[in-house]
Amino acid sequence: MASLTCPACDAEIQQDDLICFSCGANLPRRDPADEPATPPTVMQEYLKREGVPAPAAGPSSCPHCGAEITEPTAVFCAVCREPLPPRAGIISPVVLRLVFPTGNVEIPAGTSLVLGRDPEESLVAAAFASYDNVSRRHATVTVSDTGQATIRDEHSTNGTFVNGDRVLPGTEVRLKNGDSVRLAADVTADVSLPGQRPLPGAFSRNGHRDPA
Repeated sequence: MASLTCPACDAEIQQDDLICFSCGANLPRRDPADEPATPPTVMQEYLKREGVPAPAAGPSSCPHCGAEITEPTAVFCAVCREPLPPRAGIISPVVLRLVFPTGNVEIPAGTSLVLGRDPEESLVAAAFASYDNVSRRHATVTVSDTGQATIRDEHSTNGTFVNGDRVLPGTEVRLKNGDSVRLAADVTADVSLPGQRPLPGAFSRNGHRDPA
């Protein structure tokens, strides 16, 4: 990289210097057009490759109370706490955490994770290695781009339970903060889902409505 020099005294200067520390002369500021372009993030590259349109610039407003939404990844309005509609290209920062006795399992928004004993099926199979009653492919937990979480029983032998209620095989059940998930008879996890609350009238427990 070529060295920079003060136009007044030719002393060596740094790119971000505002004055020359040798002669005290004010240094010209770089034109913004000359600044190197900020490289795109991995997520921006992914969205571009997948053809997902970029989110609209500028703040939006809550459709429920009209409050300004200044956080582009917000899932709920900070004023009225009502859920916000999903916006194209926006992935929530929410991370679901399942706290098992053998360790924590974390699932970021926009991803799914299989729970089970088979290492070829589940990235967290080691957490269930000592539980023979957990199926090789027991259940799948999914967290949507907007941070909504569900669990689906993968036709396990001994069942998947949410707050003591058995999940019907192949059926997805909504998860919320504070729920308890159990695989078979022995493996229980507490659900941590920051910033979430059940939607009024939302279906969750095998087709039953949650109270508002």
